[in-house]
This record gives sequence, C-alpha cells and structure tokens, in this order.
Amino acid sequence: MTSTRKWVTDIDDYKCELPEETIELAKNELREDPDTRDQTLKSLRNWIMQNPRILNCRMDARFLIRFLRSKKFSVVQAQEALERYILLRTTFGIAFNCLDIQIPTMEELVDLGYLFACPQRDSKNRRVIVARPGVFDPLKYSNADMCRIHGIVYETLMEDELNQIHGFVHFADGQGVGFSHLTLFTPKEAIRIVKNGERTLPMRHKEVHAINVHPSVKFALDFGMSLISEKIRKRVKIYTSLDDALKNGMDTTVLPKEYGGTMPMEEMIKIFKKELHETRDTIMSHDLMEVNVEMYSEKAREGAVSALRREVSCGAVGDMMQGVTGNFRKLEVD
Repeated sequence: MTSTRKWVTDIDDYKCELPEETIELAKNELREDPDTRDQTLKSLRNWIMQNPRILNCRMDARFLIRFLRSKKFSVVQAQEALERYILLRTTFGIAFNCLDIQIPTMEELVDLGYLFACPQRDSKNRRVIVARPGVFDPLKYSNADMCRIHGIVYETLMEDELNQIHGFVHFADGQGVGFSHLTLFTPKEAIRIVKNGERTLPMRHKEVHAINVHPSVKFALDFGMSLISEKIRKRVKIYTSLDDALKNGMDTTVLPKEYGGTMPMEEMIKIFKKELHETRDTIMSHDLMEVNVEMYSEKAREGAVSALRREVSCGAVGDMMQGVTGNFRKLEVD
C-alpha cells in the first residue's frame, strides 16, 4: 500500500558533495558519517511510510536529513520534530503555508530590509541573518505577514546543506522598535511561536547579537529570553549600540556596510532576493505536505500553535492579505 503513495518528492539516494571541512564538522558536532546517515535516513523514511498520521511529505534526502542533523541523528527525536513541523504547518497555515516571495507584501518587507541573509559567510562558514524589526510598521503589516516572511527566509536558507551543518548567526537592530510592535502577538501566542520555533525548525542557532534595544521594550526582551532554552540563551549578546558591539569584539566583516561591513545593504538585499526567487518553487511545494489533524488530540493541536485557525488558500493570498491584516490581529488564542 505504501509503495503506491504519491509523495511531494521522490525517494532518492543521498550524494555527499560537501567540502572536507564541513564533513569533519558534521562528524565532530553532529555524529554524522556515511553509515549513520544512510541507516537513519532509511529508518526515517520507513517510519513516514508507516505512519498513518502523515498523509504527505517530502521524501528527498536533502529535506529529511535536515531533521536528522538538527537532532544529531537521533531518529526518535527527528521523527517528533518532523511530525510536529508538518502539524504546525497544517494547524497554523495562515502563517506557514503559501510561503511565496512573490506576494507583494513579502517583496516589500525584504526590500525594506526587515529580514535578509548576508551573501558572504563568516569566518566559520555560517550565514548571517539580519533582522531590522523597526522597519516593520505594525499599523500597515500584520503578525501573519511577520510569520510568513520569517518562514520564507528560514525555509530558503535551510535548503542549503552548508547551513544545515554550520548553522546561523543572527544580527538584530532594534532601532525604531516601540510598544506598538509588542501588540502584534499576545503573550500566549508568543510563547507558542517561540517554543515551537526552537523545537521544530531544524536550524542551528550558533550566535545571536542585538543592538539598539530601547529600554521601553526591555521587559518584553526579558520575557522573550525566558522562553528560549538555556543553550540558546547563553549564545545571545545584547549591546547598547553598534559601537558597543564593536568594542566587545563582534565581527562585522560580512554585515552590511551600514553596520561596519563593506557591501551596502541595498546590494545585499538584491542578491538575497534572487536566492529567494530561485528557491520559490521548492518552498511552495511544502504546501502539499499534510497530516491528518483529526488523529491528534486537542492538546497536541494546541501545542503546535493551533490558536490561529483561519485558513487562506494560496491562490487567494495576494488578494486577501490586506483584509487579513486587521482580522488576524483580532483572533483569540484558545
């Protein structure tokens, strides 16, 4: 029965095309070697095919291995993360389905420099993700917009095996962030999103740097810090300004010129947008992944951020985004 099922992508053989440096890092930090990789990948695929709750999934090696790598090749933990990931997409579809960079609002947010990745890698071969939440206008954009653009950027970057292994550095500029930004999510929504994000998205967060955090939102920052794991919390460094960051040794080499690097931000954004568009079809195919929601308890569905229940079909997103903006903010968390 399982052999006749149609999956988002076909089962393929993994072909390692990684540089020696990355292979060695994966071995030392993730316990990855050819035998472990092949055996765990086979086990994960067999589990998917035999799991009645999973109706459709990507089956290609590049996609599945990201979950194994993020859990250091623990098959059981990778299974849990993958199933939670698809359940999250199914129950929180308004934010995690139709991750389409061609939606005008998404293009606009990238053009503003709200969220983008620097083209060059740092000295440890990691991509640096720049976030500038101050350019996100809470009166113009919704929390659905915010979730969706993060989904587009993160999913695109996770397609790259180097990123899966070397991980990410996050750089955030809090200039312009005020109390109005804090009204985008209720505390309960924030808790579910942060906890699901850390537990479910197969991303290795290696460093987090933040500058220009205004005292008026410090209580929200403290609240956010309390939600993340101790491991990630130890990797967060907060500076009063860019000068303070530089004095404390933060590497700005690959950051935009405006933050101490060499390449202007506008040029970086143009390069990254090209990357987003090139990966669009793959990211959009994720909408075909599905679990049977009825087979999960209400508690399990809520655990996967089921509070925001309204669904929007991909074909209608472009026309409906402005209408969703107001309605989405009013939805209550069960």
